[in-house]
Amino acid sequence: MNQLCLTASVVQVQNLRYTPAGIPALNLVLEHESMVTELDTPRTVKLQVKAVAFGAMAETLSRQGLDSVCRFEGFLGNARNGKGVVFHIQAFSKT
Repeated sequence: MNQLCLTASVVQVQNLRYTPAGIPALNLVLEHESMVTELDTPRTVKLQVKAVAFGAMAETLSRQGLDSVCRFEGFLGNARNGKGVVFHIQAFSKT
C-alpha cells in the first residue's frame, strides 16, 4: 500500500504550469516537524519533501499562502529525474 498522510506547512511554491495535455500542475515543497517516540525515546523529526499536485487540486493549492499548515494525503512516486521521491497530493485540508 502506498499512502501518505502528512501534516505540513507549505514553504515553497512554484508558478502554476500546464502539462502538454493542458492539465494544471503545481510543484511545491512541504515542511513537517513533530515529536515521535522510537525505542521508548522521544525524537524530533523535521523534514522537507518535494510535492506535486494536478488539476483542480493544483489550482487551489496555488492560492494558498506560504507557511499554510495543512493535512495532505496522497502517495509517493519517483522524481522525474529518477533521483528521490515526490509526494503526489490527492487531497488536503487546513488544520
